[in-house]
Amino acid sequence: MISPDERFFSEGQGYFGLRENPATETHCNVWDWDQLRWIKVKGTAKIFPPGEDVETSVLAQFADYLSPEVRAITVDDDGLLTGVSTDPEEDDTFFIGYLPLSICQSLANCSTVYFSQLQELDRLGPGVDLSSYDGQRVAFKFNPLGMPLRLQMSWKEMNLLSKLPPHPNIIPFDRIGLEDVESRVIGFTTKYIPGGTLADADPKRPFRFEWLQQLIQLVDFLNLELWIIHQDIAPRNLLVDPETDKIILFDFDWAANGNDGLINGRDDVSGVVFTLYEIVTNDTHFTSIPHWERNKDMVQTIEWTCHRELDSDVSKFREFLNEWVAARTDKATEQYSNAPKRLTWPDLPTPPDYDVPFELGLTEEGETVWRTGGRSRRIALEKGQYCFRWERPPQSRLFKKPQNSM
Repeated sequence: MISPDERFFSEGQGYFGLRENPATETHCNVWDWDQLRWIKVKGTAKIFPPGEDVETSVLAQFADYLSPEVRAITVDDDGLLTGVSTDPEEDDTFFIGYLPLSICQSLANCSTVYFSQLQELDRLGPGVDLSSYDGQRVAFKFNPLGMPLRLQMSWKEMNLLSKLPPHPNIIPFDRIGLEDVESRVIGFTTKYIPGGTLADADPKRPFRFEWLQQLIQLVDFLNLELWIIHQDIAPRNLLVDPETDKIILFDFDWAANGNDGLINGRDDVSGVVFTLYEIVTNDTHFTSIPHWERNKDMVQTIEWTCHRELDSDVSKFREFLNEWVAARTDKATEQYSNAPKRLTWPDLPTPPDYDVPFELGLTEEGETVWRTGGRSRRIALEKGQYCFRWERPPQSRLFKKPQNSM
């Protein structure tokens, strides 16, 4: 189940007047990762001040009880529901022109699975379901949002994972996920590994020295042989495979391929340092510091108070880590530039759907203004374009009898 603190996010507040005026009408678009839809929350600037995202907690009270047809809700200054709207004009969902598999030559050799074949078993997190097909369980990762950065990240991750050579410490890629009508690429599946991440692990379960060795060897392989920088190494992205008892790294959506997508402050050496510190000490406060303001010396130069069972003394972990960090720091630039097995794939193609023109108002002379490119789902439907719809019931209803909804 998706945790409550990850379920909603807001695009921010839109004010129809001065934001300093408490009576100013205010609209907020809130995304629900559980139901995979936008809901507009309307009220005043008094209850929705700038930057506080109060609208997410307001919507959380009602989200599971709203009809699927509801596009917007209105609340009073106490956050109490005063109205709902099913007007399609209230729907600001962005149209995503998912790519037909036929134009994705870099994915042509991948096995595929249709969305209708995937049976949902659980919702593991934002954009990740536990699913099954043909008797096997898989993690299904998908992107239901039309934001350009998310589309780029999704394209990069499925290409990267599908091209990585098999490795005992990398989550195995499974299949490309297709919608059923036009065989468009909507996500991908990987092997599902039960047991939760290291962020959720029982602190009484000993963390093994060999797992640190495996992680470091894996990072060297990715960085120095492939010039792949994961950029998000953290306990929440690490598993232990119960079948092999080996550590597994997943979630490559922030990964850089060479200098493409490289972000300052997110190097994997620092990632390993902060990861081991968090595992050993159970101190997570460094995760709240922006990556561009962190550096590994913050934890390498302080004492580590152990709050986790280890199979060796903490000094053994730290000595091994420090020696590796020193070796990597001395030759970082030279080693990267000599990566012998770099992976390649093409840039994200422009979906052909965006070439279809649509009307966008009138000129001063009364002539129609035509545009191509991105558009709302409402406009795409008006133009007769195919729109894959992600909306689904809240998980709380999946195994319950239907109840009255608003």
